Amino acid sequence: MKATTAAWLLLITNLPGHNPTLRMRIWRTMKSGGAELLRDGAYLLPNSDESLEALNEQATEIRAAGGLAHLLFFDAHSPEQSSELTALFDRTTEYAEAIQRLDAFKGTLPKLDEPEARQQLAGVGREVAAIVARDFFAGEPRKQMESALADVEAALNARFAPDEPRAARRKLRERNREEYQKRTWATREHLWIDRVASAWLIRRFIDPDARFLWLKKPKDCPKRAVGFDFDGAEFTHVDSKVTFEVLLASFGLEADLGLARLGALVHHLDVGGLPTAEGPGFATIMAGARTLQRNDDALLKAMTPVFDSLYAGYTNPGKK
Repeated sequence: MKATTAAWLLLITNLPGHNPTLRMRIWRTMKSGGAELLRDGAYLLPNSDESLEALNEQATEIRAAGGLAHLLFFDAHSPEQSSELTALFDRTTEYAEAIQRLDAFKGTLPKLDEPEARQQLAGVGREVAAIVARDFFAGEPRKQMESALADVEAALNARFAPDEPRAARRKLRERNREEYQKRTWATREHLWIDRVASAWLIRRFIDPDARFLWLKKPKDCPKRAVGFDFDGAEFTHVDSKVTFEVLLASFGLEADLGLARLGALVHHLDVGGLPTAEGPGFATIMAGARTLQRNDDALLKAMTPVFDSLYAGYTNPGKK
């Protein structure tokens, strides 16, 4: 079923008998999905295909349990009512609380080691992503939160990854993949998100026989090696794109839905911006893998199936 052109969806429910477990499960699911409770058993969402699917799922569960569920499509009868309904979904307070947590984290950052710092930031990131997911009318508060998040991420990277590349300003040109086969690719050692993701992308989609060098300093890069993700490298940050996204554009891979979504994940975790739902969890996995693996070769090997799985999930989002 596709959503109609009506602006709003209303799910009216009547649960069977005394079933507090079902009632609580429905309430928690609707709350996490951003629905507003107008009265007991009446849940409101802005109309969209995603909202319609979510409400239909809850209606199906309620009916299967012997209850009643009616899904209504409607428009506000006046501009005033439209404003009142929209105001129910104002996330300003939630964003303000998230900004306070980010400010508190930034204050403790000098006392934390890298794994703990990234784990704590991942926790705040999960909370932020959850707010974003149920923010149907994004405005200035969301921009303020994104700015605060980017500021904290910059502070973290300044402490633990001070040699991150600065964005170059140049026009990207498409490269011939045949000229980049069986090459040596070089980047900075102690891999983090953009570098390990780029190495995975290179070996998976560009140069299957790629050999990697992990450099102590960018100036150690051999002349015949293909450098990536450091100042002066052949492939590095350009304008608003991180290295992973530059590689996508350079080798004609941007149309791949799975890689595009991976690019959004890498972008957020590397330089900030719009949070992704998977971002905080992925950052925690990456931080843990970096503490467990003895060197960057082992780290890339350990993270490869993680990227493979993410790519498969992004490419086939509806496959069960």
